[in-house]
Parts: sequence; C-alpha cells; structure tokens
Amino acid sequence: MFGLKYIKFDSMTYIIHYKNGNVLKEGRGLSFFYFAPSSSISAIPIGSNDLPFIFNETTDDYQSITIQGQVTYKINNPKQLAEMLDFTVDGNGVYKKNDTEKLNQRIINEAQTATSAFIHGLGLKESIRSAKIIEAKITEGLKASQAIAILGIEILSVSILGVKATPEMARALETETRERLQQDADQAIYERRNFAVEQERKIKESELNTEIAVEEKKKQIDEKKMEAQIQKSENDRKLREMLLQADIAVENQRKELLQQKTQNERKEAETQGYVIETTLKPYKEIDWKVLTALNNNADPRFNISLAFRQLAENAGKIGTLNISPDLLDSILNEKKGA
Repeated sequence: MFGLKYIKFDSMTYIIHYKNGNVLKEGRGLSFFYFAPSSSISAIPIGSNDLPFIFNETTDDYQSITIQGQVTYKINNPKQLAEMLDFTVDGNGVYKKNDTEKLNQRIINEAQTATSAFIHGLGLKESIRSAKIIEAKITEGLKASQAIAILGIEILSVSILGVKATPEMARALETETRERLQQDADQAIYERRNFAVEQERKIKESELNTEIAVEEKKKQIDEKKMEAQIQKSENDRKLREMLLQADIAVENQRKELLQQKTQNERKEAETQGYVIETTLKPYKEIDWKVLTALNNNADPRFNISLAFRQLAENAGKIGTLNISPDLLDSILNEKKGA
C-alpha cells in the first residue's frame, strides 16, 4: 500500500536494486521491501544455461549443411551483463523485456562466426565427418570472442549433435554410400571367394608337397637300401679278396715251405751222396773180385756163380767144360730148400 511492495528471489538469481538511478542493494537470493515508484529491480539468472542452436552453412563445394548443437554457459559477471542488456522485472518478478533471447542470439551468432570460415574450407563429406573439429572451433571462437567477454558470460561446453546435408544431397550421399558399401560387399565376397580358392590351392599344393616329400623319402629309402646293398656287396667282395689273399699267402708260405723242404732234402741227399761217395772212394780202385773175396761171409753159391761168370767171360779160351748134374742139382736144391 502507498507503493510499498515486497519481493523475493531464489538463490540462483542475482538481484540489483536501483533507487533513483543508484544501486541500493545487490546480491543473490535477496528478499526485501521496496518503494515501487522510485525503484527498479534487475534479476539476472546466474545458473548454467543450455542454449540449443541450429544454423546453415555452405561448404567449399557449394553444398548447404545444417549444424545442430548446444552451448552451455553461465553468467559470470551479472552486474556487467545488466549494463549491456535489460533484465528489469516488475512487481511480480516478470521480465519487462525478453533480452535473454538477445543474449542467446548473440552467443549463436558468435558460434556461427567461429565455424563459418572453417566450414567454407571443407567439402561436403569432410564437413559431415568433422563434428568434433567443429565443436573445438566453436569453443575456441567463443572463448576468444570479445563480444562474449563484454557480456560477462563464461562458455562451459559446446556439443555438436549433428551435421547434416540437405535431404536431396543426403539421399544422393546415401545412394553413393550404398553403392560403395555394395561394392565393398562385392569386393569382400570376391576376396572371400578368392581367399577360399587360394586356401584350396594352398591345401592342394600342401598335399602335393606332402606326396612329393613322401616320394622323396621313399627314393631316399631306396637309395639307402641300394647303398646298403652296394656296401654289403663291397664288403663281401673285400671279404672274399681278404680270404683269397689269405689263401694266396698260405699257398705262398706252403710253396716256400715246399721249396725249403725240397732244398733241405736235396741238400740232405747231396750230403748222403757225398758221404757214400767218400766212403766208397777207397773201394773204387779195387777189383770187384778182390772185394768179393774180402767178404768172409760170402755165400758158397755166390762164389759158384762168380766162377760160372768167369767161365763165361773166358768161354773163348775153354775148349770143353763138363759140369756134372749133381753139382747143378745140389745148387738148385739148396736154392729150393732155401
């Protein structure tokens, strides 16, 4: 009554109470009585705010894209912002002007300015795939912006929710991508089949190599067997040669033995002949008749036979010789009796 009113604000609102153009009080979450005819109250929200945005840009290849995202910010210097924008409220706490939209639009404009030059240097496909880079560009541009600094706000984060081409271009890209994916699928099928063929070839080659290795092993085994047989034959030949050489050596020794034995017997015979010759040499000059007469043990019949021999030798000198039968009979009879 009489223009005196009471107003109350929450803790996330910074209040500046002006009276007659001068700041009477300020702070967070104030509640107070004021005289309405001479008072003006600014209420600046100091909590964090999520500002969604969407704007269009043109790529290097003259294609339109839509960038959709969100900027999260908070008012760092509410008193400085109150000097730039009007946050005056009426007696019910309702803003007289909607300068919050101005603040949001300025932030969006700065964000678009920060990313515009970057997008203009990219093609359509690169732009669509550059969401993270666009986030970094907008964040960097907003934090470096002089206009944002003047407003007394702090940029907390920037998120890009999507970078999209126009519906017609999106369908074209989808078709192109679909064709490329189909080609990739065909290539994958080809590579898979080719891989299967290659694996089959390797398997067959491995089988052939195994067969070759087996045959090679068989060949080596046969060669080893042949070498063993050759070695055995060679050993048998050497053994036979050794046996022959042993037999030859035995025969040579036997031959030498026989030669030596023959020489010994010859020498023995020569010795015996020499002994006999030496023994008989004194009798060589003696007449055999004398030698016969010297034999005291001579047989009378032997003497008679010698007499007959002498008679025969001198037969030419004998005219008539009478030999009685009794004499011959006695000789014969003695011979028969003997």
